[in-house]
Amino acid sequence: MAGEQKAKGKMEQAKGKTKETVGRTVGNERLTAEGRAEKAKGNARQAKEKTKDVFKR
Repeated sequence: MAGEQKAKGKMEQAKGKTKETVGRTVGNERLTAEGRAEKAKGNARQAKEKTKDVFKR
């Protein structure tokens, strides 16, 4: 389960980075903001899973 959540976090980070880059390229501020938010969500998920791993040891 933890591996699945880590992968989901990585996917959110990549998707967010792509959206942010495309938004900047075409000058769409809303898309850029969505990308930043999605990337932050992925970062938070990754941090949560890393914290859980630390406490499992």
